[in-house]
Amino acid sequence: MPLRFECKNQDIPINKQVLLAICGGIAAYKSAELVRLLRKQGCEVRVVMTHSAREFVSPLTFQALSGNPVHSELLDIDEENAMGHINLARWADIVVIAPATANTIAKCAHGLADDLVTTLFLVATCPVYMAPAMNQAMWNKSVTQDNIRTLESYGVSFIGPNAGDQACGETGFGRMAEPAEICHQLLAEPKAEALQGVKVLISAGPTREYIDPVRYITNRSSGKMGYALARAAAQAGANVTLVSGPVNLAAPRGVEIVNIETAAQMYDAVLTRADENDIYIGAAAVADYSPALIEKDKIKKQAEQTSLVLQQTKDILADVARLANTPFTVGFAAETNDLAAYAQEKLHKKNVDMIAANWVGQEQGGFDSEQNALEVYWDKGHASLAMMAKNQLAEQLINLIATKFNEKNRI
Repeated sequence: MPLRFECKNQDIPINKQVLLAICGGIAAYKSAELVRLLRKQGCEVRVVMTHSAREFVSPLTFQALSGNPVHSELLDIDEENAMGHINLARWADIVVIAPATANTIAKCAHGLADDLVTTLFLVATCPVYMAPAMNQAMWNKSVTQDNIRTLESYGVSFIGPNAGDQACGETGFGRMAEPAEICHQLLAEPKAEALQGVKVLISAGPTREYIDPVRYITNRSSGKMGYALARAAAQAGANVTLVSGPVNLAAPRGVEIVNIETAAQMYDAVLTRADENDIYIGAAAVADYSPALIEKDKIKKQAEQTSLVLQQTKDILADVARLANTPFTVGFAAETNDLAAYAQEKLHKKNVDMIAANWVGQEQGGFDSEQNALEVYWDKGHASLAMMAKNQLAEQLINLIATKFNEKNRI
């Protein structure tokens, strides 16, 4: 069931100065309601629009709702010093781009500044939020997700998108978050960081088990969930170390990265650090088996059939849970059938504090996907986290881990 948000009236006006940037998309009509809600909370709102945004909604609408002129030109001769973008950025307490199109997200991620909105983004020193809105295929494109991760590493906060019916007739992620949800997140009181000062160790991505110098066995893990968890834990105030297999992802901001390739290397990297950390989250897809013999030279194509002898790798999760100074230990389970049974068996067999289980081989979620859903189990407890973007899912899981960690340590 989707979360519902309200922007409730405050007894004391918030008095924040909000600069709302509107990009060209059908979701621009929602921005009018966002202006109304922000004004209702006591905020002063100024609006900038791209030229394409003006094709969807008239600037006159936003001028009437905000009580201020609408800006679209990068060099405004009516400004005292013709530096309107500098003046607007200095004025703002918050910048929010809503809707943020795939085009504007891409330009901001690469430092382009060819219009007022993208130039304001580069000039702004205050918190910046983006509420994406685009076709579901555009949202799911790897390059779009790479751009979003890049912006997150620069400190940009994303609100949404949501899943549902789209104007193009398709269904999926890409709908701009509702105005009340955006208003709520922009004006929410800062929360005490749930993991402030806590040391968190996370493993992510696949491993490569070499057969010869050019061939290896691996799996489909992209590392996206583990990297999202590292980013969410850092945002929650934790000191995060990320042990990463080979992935094509930008390092989360403020996170120490330890790069490895093989399961043996990941084992050593995790076990040498685990007892120095308060929490361990094993989100990596570590190979269960590796070749018993690694050929020194490339194996030549000869017989029609050949055999490969494999041996079990060391169990990182179980061995972390056996440490004398055991961290709060969270494992992951990717299953194709009997998810609940296998997850709970793993929880008790490996004596860990929590298991986050997800389906793989399904139409949505799992490996290679930008979305996922989790069934989370702990002793005498269970929570279902619905299908959503992995960065949002990571935030929910980190909040749950923080709650259970603090309960265990009676904080």
